[in-house]
Amino acid sequence: VQLVESGGGLVQPGGSLRLSCAASGFPFSVYTMSWFRQAPGKERELVAVITAIGGNTNYADSVKGRFTISKDNAENTVYLQMNSLRPEDSAVYYCNARWLMEYWGQGTQVTVSS
Repeated sequence: VQLVESGGGLVQPGGSLRLSCAASGFPFSVYTMSWFRQAPGKERELVAVITAIGGNTNYADSVKGRFTISKDNAENTVYLQMNSLRPEDSAVYYCNARWLMEYWGQGTQVTVSS
């Protein structure tokens, strides 16, 4: 089982990034996929989730209207489009898969700074 995140980096406030999480080794299409983030000294928090059935989405209040989660079952990949980024969005972003089992990626760093 692997969840491999990519797309993180350094971006100026107001900029955009698109994170990707490539999954393998489990039936991706039946798993609920989520993005979490963890900033230094803070607890890991849920950012966005997309359900396996119906593709329903939900977001943390702090990112609503700015972030969009989506997935491509054919590519076994989940995405997080992040727009209007703020310094407080800086964190390590983790991909999560949950159904009968739960899996985590290794994380990708996002830094929003001028």
